Amino acid sequence: MFLNRIIPILLLILTFTTAQTQSMSNLRLKIISTEKKSTLIDTLSIEPNSFWIKDVPKSEYFIDYSTATLFWLKTPQFKTVEVHYRVLSILLSKETKRMSFDSVMFKFNLSKEKITGISASQNPFDFGKINSNGSLGRSLSFGNRQDAVLNSSLNLQLNGYIGDSILLSAAISDNNIPIQPDGNTQNLNEFDQVFIQFSKNKWKLNVGDFDIRQNDMYLLNFYKRLQGVSFMTEDKISSSINNKMHVSGAVAKGKFTRNVFQGLEGNQGPYRLKGANQELFFIVLAGTERIYIDGIMMQRGEDQDYVINYNTAEITFTPKQLISKDKRIQIEFEYADRNYLNSQIFLKDEVSINEKFKVNIGFYNNGDAKNSPISQTLNLNQKQFLSNIGDNLSGSFYSSAIADTFSIDKILYKQIDTLDALNKRDTIYVYENKNVPNLFSLSFIDLGDGQGDYVQDINNNANGKVYKWISPDPITGKKRGRFDPVLLIAAPKQQQLFSVATDWNLTKQSQLLTDIAFSNFDVNRFSSKDKSNDDGLAARMIFKNNVNISTKKSMSLNSDLHIEYNSSTFKPIERLRNVE
Repeated sequence: MFLNRIIPILLLILTFTTAQTQSMSNLRLKIISTEKKSTLIDTLSIEPNSFWIKDVPKSEYFIDYSTATLFWLKTPQFKTVEVHYRVLSILLSKETKRMSFDSVMFKFNLSKEKITGISASQNPFDFGKINSNGSLGRSLSFGNRQDAVLNSSLNLQLNGYIGDSILLSAAISDNNIPIQPDGNTQNLNEFDQVFIQFSKNKWKLNVGDFDIRQNDMYLLNFYKRLQGVSFMTEDKISSSINNKMHVSGAVAKGKFTRNVFQGLEGNQGPYRLKGANQELFFIVLAGTERIYIDGIMMQRGEDQDYVINYNTAEITFTPKQLISKDKRIQIEFEYADRNYLNSQIFLKDEVSINEKFKVNIGFYNNGDAKNSPISQTLNLNQKQFLSNIGDNLSGSFYSSAIADTFSIDKILYKQIDTLDALNKRDTIYVYENKNVPNLFSLSFIDLGDGQGDYVQDINNNANGKVYKWISPDPITGKKRGRFDPVLLIAAPKQQQLFSVATDWNLTKQSQLLTDIAFSNFDVNRFSSKDKSNDDGLAARMIFKNNVNISTKKSMSLNSDLHIEYNSSTFKPIERLRNVE
């Protein structure tokens, strides 16, 4: 009992004694001279309101407590004075750093330029004698609902000569998140592009992203956006013979396709585009679309005829172009097809003789690498399925049923046999929420009204979409559903075209133009069936004649004769004739 009372008292006395001792240890006394206007009193900061000078009033001096410096407002009559004060444990005015740039610079005897690599007047895009300009950006984004994200962007233009008088031209723009520009204006800007060109005399070498617009040959006509290498050269073989050659090898960014449909009465959109394999979800390559209404080409822009969302492949027409059921809409575009690695080779050679005779030889090859799928993975059964269907790609729907085990958070189906309205035996799938044997997980695709055997069950309370089978019409036998439990497997394709075109000036008044082309189009490289219709032939001849009837009356007779033949199996790269 006695110890419980005496111990707190002893602790209190000990604390008070320690505080007094520390207070006494901070108390200092000095004799300083009064000859200088300012005097440094101590190396530590002075405790506020603890400084005083014996026999000198406070009105005659000023003390800076943080720096421990005394300033005389009025010089005392004494040569020395006695000062009393207490100090803190630190100097408040001292600069404190965990790391110091200057200490590194002085310690290693390096200049600021050598440490950073950039002088005050140096351009970060300094390539010596090559002219350069651009910008490099870094930004940090963060918020209360997301982690910090570092974004970067680069825009760089180069122009100048390198070794052996080779002219270098480059345009590089890159963002760490590639995005498609908005299709609501007439002009589009490239967000991610790398284009480097080397040229000397009459040859050019392009590396990176480039476009090829081939329209010199009637039967070999196309526009492609590519990523690879392109080489062009022009040589004068003799005084009368000139040769031009263009070779390119690249990875195609997209595939060309064409949608033709009738407009809906009073519906301005959006109209969803479809790919060559009836895909619904893809990205349209910006600037490749050409839209025709009743044969007239439309202009993109909010104040023009239409706007397009490249990311969702949807087109909306503006009030300037009212849509009705009688409008004939044709849309040509390239889209990012990521089913297989798609490569393209193009070769063109032009020889001209005395400007009287010119011959063009062109070869085009575009193919999917069947052993290099990208967005889809094919097993042996699916490859065998594609091998069996041949060119009948309308039947390239593969069952999506996968055997699965019961789980409360899954939507599963059981397989049963039934009779439809026409008393035909059919195997269907029915939703099952109990743990029973032989359950399957399914994925459904939208085939359109009247094209499938299943509809969405809106009365089901499952946590997700549930589909139910609906019997065909008992009278007509037509399907009444919209969905089917299948997968659309895209087959690898290959298209080749070889063309020879001549331009012969027979006389000053007459000209003969000829074109001949051979095509090979394989819609399913996995299959060896139905190959008889892959090859095609096309030819064209034009004869032009101009006869001057009367020089005085400026009368002349122009005659044109056009002959063209296209076999039913000939497959051009793009449309040859006008839309309508």
